[in-house]
Amino acid sequence: MSCEGSPMTMSPWNQTGPFSNPGWSQFEENLPQNGLIGSLVREEGHIYSLAASKDLLYTGSDSKNIRVWKNLKEFCGFKASSGLVKAIVISGEKIFTGHQDGKIRVWKISPKNQSVHKRAGTLPTLKDIFKSSIKPSNYIEVRRHRTALWIRHSDAVSCMSLDQDCGLLYTASWDRTFKVWRISDSKCLESVSAHDDAVNSVVSSSEGLIFTGSADGTVKVWKREQHGKGTKHSLAQTLLKQECAVTALVVSSSRSIVYCGSSDGLVNFWEREKQLSHGGVLKGHKLAVLCLAAAGKLVFSGSADKTICVWRRDGAIHTCLSVLTGHTGPVKCLAVEEDRDSSSSTSSCAQRWIVYSGSLDKSDDDVH
Repeated sequence: MSCEGSPMTMSPWNQTGPFSNPGWSQFEENLPQNGLIGSLVREEGHIYSLAASKDLLYTGSDSKNIRVWKNLKEFCGFKASSGLVKAIVISGEKIFTGHQDGKIRVWKISPKNQSVHKRAGTLPTLKDIFKSSIKPSNYIEVRRHRTALWIRHSDAVSCMSLDQDCGLLYTASWDRTFKVWRISDSKCLESVSAHDDAVNSVVSSSEGLIFTGSADGTVKVWKREQHGKGTKHSLAQTLLKQECAVTALVVSSSRSIVYCGSSDGLVNFWEREKQLSHGGVLKGHKLAVLCLAAAGKLVFSGSADKTICVWRRDGAIHTCLSVLTGHTGPVKCLAVEEDRDSSSSTSSCAQRWIVYSGSLDKSDDDVH
């Protein structure tokens, strides 16, 4: 099974994708100064996942630990029994973590003490595993001569996405599927065989659209419909077909643009107002794009070249405002929060963001 297309073992800058026109992005000559607030370092492994909520930052690493940081200092932490932490999402008082061992773990924050996180279970629940295991029809072939329950991921959980409005959690895996979970009762509603290789990114968006990107080089659009008490997802469109792996997806804050990062170092985007027509390519990296984040009119791309490009969108035109450096390893994950110190300002131009970046150099940084 592909390991996210092994983006760092490729020589992507020499590759060309189906959209290689260089005229869609530009660099601004007078780049603004962005300040590094600080670095959070703990010698226990590379950072593979980040999630920010209010004044807390959650980091997942290959040490099985989830660390919680507050005001640039370690606040608390909790540990999973096994599996590198590849994804973290937060839904109210619940924390969901996706792991290399294919498991999804659920944690709850104590209402009395914010520093206490207790294990609340796994997805699927043990009860559902037992009930499903009784019926032979619940087993599917995941590899040659190997079967597994359809409600369980049979390989690493690579990414997750929340649909808060519908109370759904989407998880995707190197097993080539994405699964849909109802948060209220932890039920697996559906499993979709989505791609021909590992699914590296899943994003839930408005109007029941789900976007998936894979090591098979495709970006697919899925339409969700209510199906009794469950859901039914059908393939609506394939946005991209290319030789190199799709490594990251994000939807803009306005939900009007879909961005896709690839192992060739490019970021493609599509405009929803134009029936998801291709809008252009952002060229700012020399190696694979490993992660994307969006906030306001800004888009952030982190790369195996150890940098983060900051792009500002004005319509379909994107300008590179800044290139953030400082990591000594590939930038694996990003999270963005509005700077609360500037949130009281009424001027839109005064809006500032704090960018958290996790790297395979065993650190994560904060950038204004």
